[in-house]
Amino acid sequence: MSTVPLLVIAAGGTGGHMFPAQALAEVMLARGWRVKLSTDARGARYTSGFPDAIEIEQIASATFARGGILAKALVPFRILGGTISAAWRMLRDKPAVVVGFGGYPTIPALSAAYLLRRPRMIHEQNGVLGRVNELFSKRVDQVACGTWPTVLPEGVEAVHVGNPVRASVLERAGAGYIAPGDYPMDLLVMGGSQGARILSDVIPPAIAALPMDMLRNIRVSHQARDEDGTRVSEYYAENGINADVQPFFHDVPRRMSEAQLVISRSGASSIADMTVIGRPAILIPFAAAAGDHQAANARGMVEAEAAVMIREEDAYPDVVSEFIHTILSNGPAAMKMANSALSLGKPEAAEALADLVEYLIAPKEPTQ
Repeated sequence: MSTVPLLVIAAGGTGGHMFPAQALAEVMLARGWRVKLSTDARGARYTSGFPDAIEIEQIASATFARGGILAKALVPFRILGGTISAAWRMLRDKPAVVVGFGGYPTIPALSAAYLLRRPRMIHEQNGVLGRVNELFSKRVDQVACGTWPTVLPEGVEAVHVGNPVRASVLERAGAGYIAPGDYPMDLLVMGGSQGARILSDVIPPAIAALPMDMLRNIRVSHQARDEDGTRVSEYYAENGINADVQPFFHDVPRRMSEAQLVISRSGASSIADMTVIGRPAILIPFAAAAGDHQAANARGMVEAEAAVMIREEDAYPDVVSEFIHTILSNGPAAMKMANSALSLGKPEAAEALADLVEYLIAPKEPTQ
């Protein structure tokens, strides 16, 4: 059996969970640890950027949020099966620490770690604990938070480390910002790792409504769901707008660093990327997010005057268009927004989280 310590990272099936998990994995590998990722089939779609040295284990998981009555009735049995499988794997290859990043796929690994009394920790990316992290918040040795303040259950204490960003984002940290002006300008439109229909409905006409002298300078990178991609591309083309429309951008850090303005949902990972790179933003939080956590995520950037927030119910094309025009027509103000965003960034978050991982297994001084 290897004497190199093993970290098991458990993360759910969205980029919001997987990207900070990847960031921690990269740091722990650099510190000489072995790393395994425990996720489900949905999460496995986001593993292309993970280092090859990471062993990826797909486990059985399920959610009560999707499927019919029969599918929901089978959820506990699928989770139980995943927990038994995870426990068996941990008995054969004992992890030094298990870290969960949220989402139903983290339940089996964290449950197994709890049953086997392995050191364990959760990291919550959002300003409100997700259901799974809330469930385990009193059953782990450490709770780490990415957004501050984070609403915590009574009796639970947490350490604010920030949201870890991937190495590809750190490479662009603090990238020089070119304020908007009478020259080519890039807009990045992101709906999170799974896209957002409202952005595909609202943003193209909002951009098309801009004055022609501004519109001729604009280039758009727009992330749209597969089912929306064709109509969004056609709309941009019909209105003479230079746009690259894709369901998922694998080079978000590059596109963000080149952008004069980001229009986005306010998922925790997206906020972390924007503040580490330092870009002004228009944020449209997902209205149905549990506990309205996307609005909580956006609060810091809005209060720092690095972003404007538009609620979904107010996100009409003319409203969004006016905000875009206001930002892109005032270079000094946009530069100030970019600098304010950068002041909120925590590029050291992955290292801070890695320090907590190592603290969990460090010899403790006996109490007097």
